[in-house]
Amino acid sequence: MQVRVWTQTHNGAVRKHNEDALVSRPDIGLWAVADGAGGHAAGEVASGMLAEALNALPADMSGVDLLSALRSQVSEVHAQLRAEADRRGSGTMIASTIVILVMQSGHFACLWAGDSRGYLLRDGILQQITRDHSLVQELVESNLITAEQAETHPQASVITRAVGSDDALLELDKVSGKLEPGDRFLLCSDGLCKTLPERELASLLGSDTELGAAMELIKAALAHEARDNITAVVVEVPGGGEAVA
Repeated sequence: MQVRVWTQTHNGAVRKHNEDALVSRPDIGLWAVADGAGGHAAGEVASGMLAEALNALPADMSGVDLLSALRSQVSEVHAQLRAEADRRGSGTMIASTIVILVMQSGHFACLWAGDSRGYLLRDGILQQITRDHSLVQELVESNLITAEQAETHPQASVITRAVGSDDALLELDKVSGKLEPGDRFLLCSDGLCKTLPERELASLLGSDTELGAAMELIKAALAHEARDNITAVVVEVPGGGEAVA
């Protein structure tokens, strides 16, 4: 399956270091964004280890085998990060969110832990296909705050699941479905989706400028003075020509 791919990452308007990492593997139909957990030690190490593990996956696996292998790789990184945190001493956490997109045989699967997000733009309608593992998401679902209040909540950055977290076992949530011509997916760190309103995300995700959708999204987030690292991976399925990363 031929796809078009655009990827871009940036420190943002405030941060001096980029703790995001991205993976683009059109050869096996796999893309990912990892966001080193802010406020914890060596977030860039955690996201970098995830990217390295996914880039190491071989190119000769079926869809089922690929999903199994990537779960195994992420779980292994989870264990390694927990062990390293223990070695560094009490109270240390080295963690990262992850969102992964797999496309094979006319179907997709999206797996994630944390608040990095996956979106699907289909027929001009944008749908968030992931659910944030965050404190404010739980408050919204308990009807204690509104979605609008969640955006400015003082604990908006608190995540409840991550690779390298205190939980001994890591669970990746998954959604899957059938691909349709013209589908366009966005994987992004929370620095992007918490900076741009959904209407602007949809408009820019559907753009076909010379710079490409990912760069347009990053430019817009910088114009909004994004205070966090910002990463976008955009994947469009057929009718798009060769993959370009």
